[in-house]
This record gives sequence, structure tokens and C-alpha cells, in this order.
Amino acid sequence: MSSGANHTLSSHLWESSDLYRNSVTDLEAAAKTMNLDRNIFERLKVPKRALIVSIPIRLDNGDVRCFEGYRVHHNITLGPGKGGIRFHQDVNLSEVAGLAMLMTFKCSLMGLPLGGAKGGIRVDASKLSRQESQALMRRYTMEIINFIGPEKDIPAPDVGTDGQHMAWMMDTFSQAKGYAVPGVVTGKPLEVGGSLGRTESTSRGVVYTIDHAVRHLDKLGKKVPRMDGSTTVAIHGYGKVGGIAAQILFERGIKVVAVSDVSGGIYNKNGLNIPEVTKWVLQNKVLKGFPEAEHISNDDLLTLPVDILIPAAIDGVITDKNVNQVKAPIIAEGANGPITSSATNVLEDKGVFIIPDVLCNAGGVIVSYFEWVQGLSEFFWNEDEVNSKLSDCMTKAFERVAQTQSKYKCGMKTAALICSIERLSRAMLLRGLFP
Repeated sequence: MSSGANHTLSSHLWESSDLYRNSVTDLEAAAKTMNLDRNIFERLKVPKRALIVSIPIRLDNGDVRCFEGYRVHHNITLGPGKGGIRFHQDVNLSEVAGLAMLMTFKCSLMGLPLGGAKGGIRVDASKLSRQESQALMRRYTMEIINFIGPEKDIPAPDVGTDGQHMAWMMDTFSQAKGYAVPGVVTGKPLEVGGSLGRTESTSRGVVYTIDHAVRHLDKLGKKVPRMDGSTTVAIHGYGKVGGIAAQILFERGIKVVAVSDVSGGIYNKNGLNIPEVTKWVLQNKVLKGFPEAEHISNDDLLTLPVDILIPAAIDGVITDKNVNQVKAPIIAEGANGPITSSATNVLEDKGVFIIPDVLCNAGGVIVSYFEWVQGLSEFFWNEDEVNSKLSDCMTKAFERVAQTQSKYKCGMKTAALICSIERLSRAMLLRGLFP
């Protein structure tokens, strides 16, 4: 097959989503900056393998419905695949492939012996009953069972899934094997082999990198927030990442002035009472109607004049259409791919400091790795140990990225990818190409 034919095939299969296209664009920018071996670049542009499955389940009303599921391995040179499983109505093969690519770079950047994978089911999780959600997770597990395992590929929670889904997945896999296999997934409840600190880990990592960014910019003589009661933060997405990050920042006395979810956003220039916001969401499921704030749109939140913006929901929320209205001087990418490649260039040209997703939200995969290691060794650490090790990993990674940015005179996104690819490409060249 000619190289032209191969390009046509890969474009047809993978490049339908903005997330995947942006991931390849970012990879290309890093490859050009670091003068990456072109053969390594060709291999990293496309996933190693992908599986599409049909998942039939019986709904509560007796009807049988088939859902479409995916699992993608992008690169497993460094070790087993690692990546979450999301339940979302917009999931597709291209998006999952793009997310798997980001996981490859994230694991490599953090120095983990893991590769990049991702999975998902195209479904609106909010419309599933508990029994339907369990049936979907268990049947999906059986459909991909030959793809996963502690030495092959280790799933974790993502958008629309949580520890309960991982417990169902672990149990299904274990039933098929005939014995308990807790290492098949991470992000599990503590009672079935989960790790202390895993639930808060992604959010803690986001806050750690913000602290590092402020100190880094201060050393460079830049005007930076003091990370106290005068600092204002807006968080796009009040889920597993954004909600916990808001709580951590609130407890430190930092002023979280706006948060949002699928129902819209809420804003209070004097700062939101985050415990009350969380209490409201637990009672009402969504932020809409919270009484002690002005109600704004998700789009409005992204353009507020705050010190720090944390897009922590979904990809592609800052684009060419709204990038010129974004006012925050520091943006922490709590979500995967929340800023498009072209918008990233515009922001960096304006002097905005972006903490890239593969660095900013890597806390989750770091503690997932800790959970996997603890499970395999059957020896568990206390929460202080987990958080200390997490902080150490994030600190070292941030320092490497900052040094790389200085060396190549590039943006933080490109610098993070260069750091990741340097380690990954050495491993790929050492292992060679089979056959």
C-alpha cells in the first residue's frame, strides 16, 4: 500500500473529531520543534489498534437496545495501556482515538511504565437507571475482555462513569477468570482494592500545577496572582475534576467566583460558598437555581476577567470563535483538549500561560498507577503517602516541562509533548519495528 493510500485510510478512520485533529496538530508542532525522527512521527499519528463493539442490553421497560462501544490502544511501548472509559452521547471512534493519544503522552511525560488507551460507550448516562448502567458496563466488559487485563490494558473512570462502574467491570472480569483480579481496573472503591486519594487526585494535580505555574511566572518577573483571598478563579465544569478543585481552592481561601455544569453557570464576584454549592448540586443534581449567585452561560464563564481559568469539563470549549474574549492570564487545562490548537496559538501570542492537559490533569493517572502497583504488591499506602508521592511526580514533571519550554522557546503545550516524546521515542527506537 502506498503512503498516499495509507494516509487516506487513516484520515477516513480517525480524523472526524476536532479532538483527534488537534492532537495530531499538536504532535506535529512538537515533532517539528524537536526535529523528531519522521518514522516515529508516522507511528504516533495513528493508534496501534481499535475495537468497536455492539452492546445489547435489556432496558427496564423490557426492550432490547444495542449501544456502540469502543476501546483504543494508541501506543503500548512503555507498558500496558491506561485510560478511562466514558459514557457520553457524543462518544465516537475518532474522539476515543484522540483521547488515547493524549494518554500515551501523559503517561510518558509522568515517567510511568504505561501506554495510552481509552474507551467509551455512546450513551446519555443521565438517562440510564442503575440496573441499565450496570448491565451496560458488564456487557461492555465481556465484549472487550480480550483487550484488557492487568498486563494488557487497565481501564479507569472517566466522564459519566465512577468507582461503581469500575467495581462492576472488575467483578465481571473476575467472574470470567474464576478468581478476583483487582488489577484489571483502577479508580475502584476502597473495599475492592482502590487507593486512598484516587478520587481527589486529578483535582489535586490541577491545583499543584497552578501553584507551580504561579511560582514559575513569579521567578520570571511576571505579574502573578498571590494565591490568597484576592485571587479569582472560574471553573468550567463542576464534576469529578472541577467540583473537587473548587473545594480545594475554597479551603485555601482562594476566591472561586464562578462554576458551571450542563445546566449553565453561576457567578458571584465576592466568591461562591463552595460547600453550599456542592450541597445544592447533591440535592438538585445541577447548578441551575442556586440562589446566592448570578446565573450566566457556560460561554460567559469562559470570558470572565479572572486570574485563573480552569476548563474542567469537555474538549474544544475555547476555539477561534471565543478565544479573543478570554481574559484570564493563566489557564489550567483540567479537561482533555479544552483549547483547540489554533486557539492555543492565539492565547500564547497574547502572553497567556497555559498549563497543558497532559501535565495539568495527570494526577488521576499517577494515582491510578499507584493503585495498580499497590494492588499487584498487595500492600497499600496511607493517604499522606499517596498525596506526597503525587506532589513529587507533579513537581518533577512541571520542572521538566518548564526547562524544555526555556530550551526550545516554545509554548507549554509543545514543551510538554516534547518531554513526553523524548522518552517515548527513545523506547520505540530501542525496541525497533517488528518484523
